[in-house]
Amino acid sequence: MTEEELNTQVMDALIELLKGMGSLGQQIGASHGLSGSDAMALHKFDEPISMKELSQRLGCDASFVTVIADSLERQGIAKREPSQRDRRVKNLVLTERGRAVRDEIIREVTARTPWSNALDISERECFLGLLNKMLGRVEGGAPVTTVTVPSS
Repeated sequence: MTEEELNTQVMDALIELLKGMGSLGQQIGASHGLSGSDAMALHKFDEPISMKELSQRLGCDASFVTVIADSLERQGIAKREPSQRDRRVKNLVLTERGRAVRDEIIREVTARTPWSNALDISERECFLGLLNKMLGRVEGGAPVTTVTVPSS
């Protein structure tokens, strides 16, 4: 197999894995009455979180976070509150129900991920190390200077 073929196969496998994870997240979110975006927001949720910070974590436009916040509020999962540091900023805060739904979704997704089911603990540790290396992070998840590695 050539390096180009290997790289193409790696890319294809990663795309398939990511699509599968997206489908899994949507299925589990839907089982709790949530859209895929709502479920992803819950996964990225630290309390309290500003709408701006949530948009950055989700990699989406801040206006789309308003749609997510509206949906989560309608379902009693989150509420908007003024920031204690800057009253002009609105934070999104999970309700008790929201914490329970978030925790259940995380448990369900984690139990059904391919790495949880196909890899033993040492393989998962290795996989995480490889992911962090590709993401330019040192052990513990801290980012390092991004360097493009030329192919040999």
